[in-house]
Amino acid sequence: MDWLERMNRALEYIEDNLETEIDYKKIAQAATCSEYHFPRMFSALSGISLSEYIRRRRLTLAAFELQKSNIRILDLAIKYGYDSADSFSRAFQKTLGLKPSDARNKGTQLKAFPKISFQISIKGDTEMEYRIEDLDFELRIIGTGKPVKTSKAFKTIPTLWNNAKKDGYMQRLIDMSWENPKCTLESLLGVCGKEAAIMDEEFTYFMGIRYDGDVPSNMECITISHSTWAVIPNIVEAWKRLYSDWLPTSGYELANFPCIECYYPPKHKPRHELWVPVVPK
Repeated sequence: MDWLERMNRALEYIEDNLETEIDYKKIAQAATCSEYHFPRMFSALSGISLSEYIRRRRLTLAAFELQKSNIRILDLAIKYGYDSADSFSRAFQKTLGLKPSDARNKGTQLKAFPKISFQISIKGDTEMEYRIEDLDFELRIIGTGKPVKTSKAFKTIPTLWNNAKKDGYMQRLIDMSWENPKCTLESLLGVCGKEAAIMDEEFTYFMGIRYDGDVPSNMECITISHSTWAVIPNIVEAWKRLYSDWLPTSGYELANFPCIECYYPPKHKPRHELWVPVVPK
């Protein structure tokens, strides 16, 4: 399958650059994916974070070198991206369970974290709810956009909503929303960039609501003209399973429109959903 080939290309890039600086944007490009979405997809498929995988692979190679050469620990630290021998030693001991100096001893038992490769496996013991929504109108969303560094989006976006709650912006959106319901997409909305595949180092996270009235002076308006959406409940779980479970076998692929995080009003079930723009393959 094409998505497996792309994921394995990304892993080859990582493997080829363990001894040099790794560009996270190039990893995502190798997978023909966005820098924003790739870490989610990798974590969902592998069970560990991308940064932790790279750390484990580098320290595994470092352990091999300690046993077969007389390289200085400082030189080894610099080679694998650490600023000092102390920071390297701490990471080495935390990950492999012993000090780098002890790894030189013959007969010492070491841990090795092998290279990951993605293959097709038979799964399906956990069901995944979703539905397809077709919108026959243009989405007109008002709100404000916030710049988000792609590599830090997972931490930044929840903070943006927390701040919006504290400063009253969220309540202002709530007061304006749900006045003239037009579809099930009536909620607080987080529009992720300009398209589902975010390839830039920074994107705009647009926090707003669907609204047909006049645009307030301190807000902006964006429009999204796309009809077919895959809607998956539970935003956190949806991001985890979108690439690993749903997209590969769905018969759809991502459209060139942004994904939308939807946070519904009280008593709505589910509490939130991820709307993913799709087109048939």
